[in-house]
Amino acid sequence: MKIPIYQVDAFTKNVFGGNPAAICLLPHWLDDNTLLNIAKENNLAETAYLVQKEDIFEIRWFMPYAEIDLCGHATLASAYIIFNVIQPLLQEVTFSSKSGLLKAKRGSDKTITIDLPSRPPKKTPIPREVSDAFRTKPLEAFAARDLVLVFPSEQEIIDAAPQLEPLKDLPYLCTIITTKGTNVDFVSRVFDANGPNPEDPVTGSAHASLVPFWAERLQKTSLEAHQLSERGGILYCELVKDRVYLSGHCAHYLTGTITI
Repeated sequence: MKIPIYQVDAFTKNVFGGNPAAICLLPHWLDDNTLLNIAKENNLAETAYLVQKEDIFEIRWFMPYAEIDLCGHATLASAYIIFNVIQPLLQEVTFSSKSGLLKAKRGSDKTITIDLPSRPPKKTPIPREVSDAFRTKPLEAFAARDLVLVFPSEQEIIDAAPQLEPLKDLPYLCTIITTKGTNVDFVSRVFDANGPNPEDPVTGSAHASLVPFWAERLQKTSLEAHQLSERGGILYCELVKDRVYLSGHCAHYLTGTITI
C-alpha cells in the first residue's frame, strides 16, 4: 500500500520555523496500530491522517506514542495541503474529528484560519511537581486538558529550562508556561515531558486554553501571540463565544510516499 505524505511547517512563513507536522492521505481508515507505527516512524510531534467523505475530511492526530483528541498546528497544516494540493480552488474545508466539527478558511493574505473549541482553564493549586521542575515558582496555575502556569515576566519564559522528569507524573497532556507579552498580547512555551520532543515548537491546541484565559485577563477578544520556542511561531487569535479562531501561515517542506 502506498500512502501520500506531506510535511508542513505550521505557523511560519519559512521552512525550518514553526511546528512541523506530517499529513497522510488515506483511502480509508487503517487499524490504530498501523496509524501509531507510522507516527512513530515519522518521529514528529504530530501526524495527521485524512480520509475524505464527500465534502468533509475526517481527521485524526497521532503523536509517536498515542492518539490525541485535538491538534491545532496539524489541522492548519492539513488545511494548507487541501487548499494547495488536493483542492486548490476550495476556500473553506470542514474536518470531522473527536473534538467535533472544525472549519478552516483560506485568507486573502495567504494565511489560513482554523476554529477550535474553547477550553477555558480553571484555577488549580500549583502542583508539587511544578516546584520540583522549575527554578522559579509560577504566580498561578490553571488546568484544562493541559496545565497552564503563569509566570511574572517574559524573560522568565525565555529562560525557563524545566526538569522534565517531575512533569511526567502530572495528569495533563502538556505543561504550558505563559505571561503577558512585551510586543504581543501574550507569550508562551509548551512542554511535553512524555513525548519524543520535550518542547513543542508551536501548539495550536494549547491556545484553545490560552486565548480564553488572556481574553478575560486583557479584556479583549482579538489577540496576537508568540510561542517562544527555538523555532518560534506567531498566532493571530480571536475568541468568538465558545470558539477560538487561530490564523497563521504554513511552509511546505516535503512531499513523498509511504510504502507499507
